[in-house]
Amino acid sequence: MSSRMKGFAFFLLALCSCLSGTQGQGDHEDQKACCPSDTCSLMKELISIAEKLGAMGEKLGTMGDNLRLMETRLQTSENEVEELKRLTGGRPQVAFSATLWETGDAPGNTGPFTTPIPLQYKKVFSNTGSSYNPATGIFTATVKGMYYFRFSMMNNLNTPPNSVVCLTKNGQRLVSVWDTTGSDANDSGSNAVVIPLEVGDNVCVELQANRLVHDDIMNYNTFSGFLLFPM
Repeated sequence: MSSRMKGFAFFLLALCSCLSGTQGQGDHEDQKACCPSDTCSLMKELISIAEKLGAMGEKLGTMGDNLRLMETRLQTSENEVEELKRLTGGRPQVAFSATLWETGDAPGNTGPFTTPIPLQYKKVFSNTGSSYNPATGIFTATVKGMYYFRFSMMNNLNTPPNSVVCLTKNGQRLVSVWDTTGSDANDSGSNAVVIPLEVGDNVCVELQANRLVHDDIMNYNTFSGFLLFPM
C-alpha cells in the first residue's frame, strides 16, 4: 500500500479511537444515537476500501511503467521503419538475376540426377534484398507481395535432347521448359510467371530426374525475379 493510503488508514483508525472515547463519555441517549461499535465498524470498512485502493494504485503504477516501455519500443520501431522508407523511397526493393555457371567453368552438362534438384545459379548479377541464395538456388520471399519470375534453359548437346526444368513454389511445379525430342541438340527456351508470395515462400528452378541442361560462357541458363508490388 502506498504511503498516502497508509496515512489515510492511520487517520481513520485514530478518528475511530477518538469517536469511541468521546461517545463513551456522553449520556445514554447519545450512545443510542451513535453507537461506538457501529462507528468503528464503518471505519474498518473504510480502511479495507483504502487498502484495496492502495493495491489497485500499485497495479496501475506497474501498468503505467509497462505502457511507457511499450511506447518506447513502438517509437523505436517507427524510427526504424522511417529509416527504411528513407532508404528505399517508401517501397520494399527485391530483385535478383543469376546464371548457372561461374566465369571460368568449362562448358558441359549439369545432370543427370536420380531425383529432382534445384539448379544452383552460381553467378549472381544482382541480388537486391538478398532474397536469392546462390548456394541453394532458392529464392525466399521476405516481403508479402506479387512477384515476377523468369527462367531460361538450353538442352544438352546430345541427340536426342533430354532436358526438362520446372519453376516450383514451395515444391509445387508451376511452369516448365523442356526439349526431349528431335534430331538437333542446340535448342533453348524460356518461361515466366507472375505469382503472389507470402513471407517465407520458396521459389526455385528444378531440374527433373534423369534430365540434363547444357551451359558455357554464353550463359544460356538464367533465373531472375523481382517484386512487382507488396500486398
